[in-house]
Amino acid sequence: MPNSSSISEFLLLALADTRQLQLLHFWLLLGIYLAALLGNGLISTAVACDHRLHTPMYFFLLNLALLDLACISTTLPKAMANALWHTRHISYAGCAAQIFFFLFFLTAEYCILTIMSYDRYVAICKPLHYGTLLGSRACATMAAAAWGTGFLNSLLHTTNTFSLPLCQGNAVDQFFCEIPQILQLSCSKSYLREVGLTVINALLFFGCFAFILFSYVQILRAVLRIPSEQGRLKAFSTCLPHLAVVSLFVSTATFAYLKSPSLSSPSLNLVVAVLYTVVPPVMNPIIYSMRNQEIKQALRTLFGDILLRHQ
Repeated sequence: MPNSSSISEFLLLALADTRQLQLLHFWLLLGIYLAALLGNGLISTAVACDHRLHTPMYFFLLNLALLDLACISTTLPKAMANALWHTRHISYAGCAAQIFFFLFFLTAEYCILTIMSYDRYVAICKPLHYGTLLGSRACATMAAAAWGTGFLNSLLHTTNTFSLPLCQGNAVDQFFCEIPQILQLSCSKSYLREVGLTVINALLFFGCFAFILFSYVQILRAVLRIPSEQGRLKAFSTCLPHLAVVSLFVSTATFAYLKSPSLSSPSLNLVVAVLYTVVPPVMNPIIYSMRNQEIKQALRTLFGDILLRHQ
């Protein structure tokens, strides 16, 4: 049996068996990737270029858009390349890098989502304290803490995972390198250490989710006191989709990392992975921004100025 020292590459899950279906998957993934790039790129451009959007809410939204771009760029390009070139290979170093960057961006994104719920809570429930609690220094500190938490968490898990001896082959039952799939290749009981770290992570994630839920409950209570029915509907239409995306993200990611091996199957793993790696980067621009009139106005102004300069 191969051990970790003799493994130079891993074999990722093939998305299809026939060449025609592989090419179909390539074009489908390319369309999804371009949609994510376009949506998040437009948000980043609008927030960066329009001084009216230089507020805490849009600062965190910019961070979310950048993390979405980074997260989906860690997984989909390799899957597209494999589908296009009819291969399953990824190098040992490439697999380690993919796990590190994916977990880094994923953890940081979840922290940003938690901070965004706090931002909305303060804005709606404690508006008089908004400038004090969410000043520029506080926002920069929270964003730096989110990125730093992602980096340290990813470094810990990646180092621990790839320090384990691997002797169950090199076939990974996923379209990208994922810690649970690498752990299934381990031949040592020391993998329980990584399982323990994952459980602790899950508890922290659920703690953040409880905070997000608490924030939105308080927001909804405040919204219900709004006398205008139109104002209530606007607030509900903003809060509930946010909560739905966070719930989908947390439930599928937790299932992917904590599910029993007896529940594992390539098709189930693939569906769950798509739900927490591909859907949020594509849907977040729509839910958080594309229905936002300030973002739309900033984009109209930006592209209007560009067109005028080229006339």
